[in-house]
Amino acid sequence: MKHFNTIAIVGVGLIGGSVGLAVRQRGLADCVVGVGRRQSSLRIARQAGAVTTTTIDLAKGVAEAELVIVCTPVGRIVEDVRTASANAPPGALITDVGSTKAQIVAALDAGLPRNCRFLGGHPLAGGEKTGPSHARADLFDGRVVILTPTKNTRAEDFDTLEAFWNALGAVVVQMSPEEHDQALAITSHLPHAVASVLAGMMPERLFRLSGAGLLDTTRIAAGDPSLWTQIFMQNRTHLAQGIEGFLQKLSELCTALQQADETAIQRILEAGKRNRDALGS
Repeated sequence: MKHFNTIAIVGVGLIGGSVGLAVRQRGLADCVVGVGRRQSSLRIARQAGAVTTTTIDLAKGVAEAELVIVCTPVGRIVEDVRTASANAPPGALITDVGSTKAQIVAALDAGLPRNCRFLGGHPLAGGEKTGPSHARADLFDGRVVILTPTKNTRAEDFDTLEAFWNALGAVVVQMSPEEHDQALAITSHLPHAVASVLAGMMPERLFRLSGAGLLDTTRIAAGDPSLWTQIFMQNRTHLAQGIEGFLQKLSELCTALQQADETAIQRILEAGKRNRDALGS
């Protein structure tokens, strides 16, 4: 595993803060610079030990970074990567943690200034709680991190990031940006859409009757709506297809209920249980 003199984390929230904590706990870099837009959030990250120094000036924050990890909302990643590449040392490696990839990678794959390179990434970790106060050094332990190289990606850059995420406890999976977005539309974006719609349709008079099932099912709907709007917009085609498939399955259950088809109802429920059991905890 390569040891870095300086790593810059642009956006020190839950994911960025957890990266910083994990890097510092494992001694992977001498200096971890936290770049953010609000001094209050950066102060929390510094107090938590996620970073060694902070700045609200992105250009200044990446000036000595060999590795830049952009952890900002997906709608800002392209701009932040371009700014970072224009100010980082020549040859710096830049990655991100965005939960959409095709649009971001397409915008950055043509080349960056100063011989900097971008390789898209996405750790499948996190939660509905945001901010550096919820960051954890073990957030990536045993979790999957997807890297999305293209034909322009250098093998050594992939190897560097694979080793980096492995050192943070993660398992790296390689996918194309398009494959990533198709998969995450079903495994991440659709569940959030369903949880949000279900929570949004609940009348207030039933709130006090909500049991564990509703609370568990709608937990992720507490995520930041502005962040998820950006994700939905960037992956809207695949997400819409996923919603259509979900509606078809839901319609099959509705028909079975209307026809009092007990066999069909049980078959649908058994399929759900079988797949959920296979997912583990």
